[in-house]
Amino acid sequence: MAGNDGNAVWHGRLEHVKGGGLVSDTAQTSGMRRFEAISGKTVGSEKLWMGRTHVSPATNSGDHHHGEAETAIYVVSGHPVFVFADGDEQVRVETEPGDYIFVPPYLPHREENPSPDEEAVVVIARSTQEGIVVNLPSLWAEVDRGDT
Repeated sequence: MAGNDGNAVWHGRLEHVKGGGLVSDTAQTSGMRRFEAISGKTVGSEKLWMGRTHVSPATNSGDHHHGEAETAIYVVSGHPVFVFADGDEQVRVETEPGDYIFVPPYLPHREENPSPDEEAVVVIARSTQEGIVVNLPSLWAEVDRGDT
């Protein structure tokens, strides 16, 4: 039976980030505000970034992508619309609270909040410990994937 001294070698430390303690000192895109909760900078994570994004009423974010990161999004409130290009077509995915969105690496997209009076709030998790944001001039902009 191992005592507490033996466990100290492999036991880590649980980190607690209060909702009111999130920081906006992360990469930003016009039309939205990102708040960092879990990252290498805030808690020492090595493979994960997590935070919250707010899009004001009647506002669209700029077009952007998140580099090599896979991004998972959970809609907390509002009815944000996620927009991406499929060939020459612009595709709009309308969401509601409780919905999830998956954004593959390097996929140009934007968030829109068509509501005239309700803020849209989402929780974001990324597969990198940094909040990678590459702002683009359009959904059809050429994306440098770093593999050329």
